[in-house]
Amino acid sequence: MIKLNSAEDIEFFIQKNNIAVLYFGNSSCGVCEALLPKFKDLLVKFPNVKSAYVEIEDVKKSMAKYSIFTIPVILLYVEQQEVLREARFISINDIEDKIQRIIKLYEG
Repeated sequence: MIKLNSAEDIEFFIQKNNIAVLYFGNSSCGVCEALLPKFKDLLVKFPNVKSAYVEIEDVKKSMAKYSIFTIPVILLYVEQQEVLREARFISINDIEDKIQRIIKLYEG
């Protein structure tokens, strides 16, 4: 999982990857820090999904653009369209099922 440091980096990442997932968090957020390694482990099952971490303190302006009101937030984009948004209380099992269904629809 790469780290994106600017609004421009986020936009470029979404545009260049057919399936992209963004994890918005903060190093001072206990829930964010606890969920992140579990989410990284989950993404190993989906090699076609490109992933990135966004530290909200680094890109505060992006919070408004992406309607981030709480953290952690996971956004999944397929061909530059947001298709999944999970926030705050995120179940790894639920997110795995949702990502799997979305990928099956996309890849046919």
